[in-house]
Amino acid sequence: MGHHQLDKLDEKILKLISANARIPFLEVARMCNVSGAAIHQRIQKLQNIGVIKGSEFIVDANKIGYNTCAFMGIFLKDANLFQSVVDGLYKIPEVVECHYTTGKYAMFIKVYAKNNQDFLRIIHDELQPIEGISSTETIVSLSDAFQRQAPIDGIDVADDDADDDTDDDDTPADPSFLSDNL
Repeated sequence: MGHHQLDKLDEKILKLISANARIPFLEVARMCNVSGAAIHQRIQKLQNIGVIKGSEFIVDANKIGYNTCAFMGIFLKDANLFQSVVDGLYKIPEVVECHYTTGKYAMFIKVYAKNNQDFLRIIHDELQPIEGISSTETIVSLSDAFQRQAPIDGIDVADDDADDDTDDDDTPADPSFLSDNL
C-alpha cells in the first residue's frame, strides 16, 4: 500500500473524474488547461500506479430487489485461515465487501439479500459451511444515509515543477495506451 507522490494536476484530474466518471477526457483537458494527450498520460499513470482502480456504474440494490443490507463481523477459528475464508466469501455474490479489521472481529463484510428469508438462507447455506468461521455478529442496515469516496482535497501533492508533463505537445511519450482509452 505505497503512497505515491501526486501533483496539483493529478489532484484536479482526480476531483473531476471522481465527481463524474463519464466526463470526456477532452473536457478534463479543457478544465485543466492542458492538452488531451497530457490527460490521457496522467490518467494512464494514475491507473498504472493503482490510484485509479477503474470506473463503474453504481446500481441501487433496492431498485433491483435487494431489500436487506447487513454488515457482519466475523470471528475466525484461527487467523491462519483468513485467506481460505476470504476465498469462500468471494464465491458468495451477495457478499459485496470484505475487510480485514482490527478490534473485536477478524473480518467485516457487507451482504445484500432479497429479504430476511434470503439473508437467512445466505447465512445457513453459504456462510456457515465456510471452514474457518467461528461465529458472526450481524448489524442490519435500515437505510444508508450516504456513500462517498475518500476526499481528494488535502492529498499530498508535489510542487508543479517537480513532475511537469503537462506541456501542450499532443504527442504522448508512449502512444500505445491511446488505443486502450478510445
